Amino acid sequence: MFDTLTARVRRLAHALVPLLALVALWQTAVWVFAPPPFLLPGPDRVAAAFVRQFGPLMENGLVTALEIALGLACGVALGVATAIVMALAPWTARLVMPAVVIVQTLPVFAIAPVLVLWFGFGLASKIVMASLVIFFPVTASLHDGLSRLDPGLLDLARLHRASRFDEFRFLRLPAAVPALVSGLRMAATVAPIGAVIGEWVGASKGLGLLMMHANARLQTDVMFAALVLLALIAVALRALVERLTRRWAPWAPETGPAAFL
Repeated sequence: MFDTLTARVRRLAHALVPLLALVALWQTAVWVFAPPPFLLPGPDRVAAAFVRQFGPLMENGLVTALEIALGLACGVALGVATAIVMALAPWTARLVMPAVVIVQTLPVFAIAPVLVLWFGFGLASKIVMASLVIFFPVTASLHDGLSRLDPGLLDLARLHRASRFDEFRFLRLPAAVPALVSGLRMAATVAPIGAVIGEWVGASKGLGLLMMHANARLQTDVMFAALVLLALIAVALRALVERLTRRWAPWAPETGPAAFL
């Protein structure tokens, strides 16, 4: 128990060193070049803005966190279902995968106004936006994992006259779990993108809207404070996904900054 706690503290310290170095470099640049605060506020000004605007930051941060969480859940469910359908019926992959790639290659800003027009300024458009961003990495990674199976295992299953469903359930799906875990971790990392961009295009609440208003008023310190909160939300979400996938699939390799948790 003590050794596990010590190892976790050591990994946490190693993860914090680059962050502290970045903050030190930021403060040094402010001291040396002395830019106007509306161009580059120092860490102390950002911390003061965080304390001063704590209420609005938390209120809007909860909205953005809810949009991200719901978008992640919807995107993962849709991506997993699509990948399974393409694996069970390979002919559907020739129809679905090109459409998935086309949607993914479209600029996010290009489809955000349309989604806001269709689904309104509330949660729905942000959830759809986040789901679209998350959908591709989950679908692609799981489909790739389901498609790549040792031919020897397939021959062994057919030798024992396993049904196609049994082949999928006992061979393909367990073998694809590490690929799915990688897709989930990537999805958790990019999940905030869709929600925040949706808030920039049109929203009544959220960190994206708060950043836009702060930018219009040249309150750069408030913008940085909102970015810090958004980063904390993203790291917490990634850490949660990392912890859940570690329990669900402990053989999958740990990756990313949340692995120290």
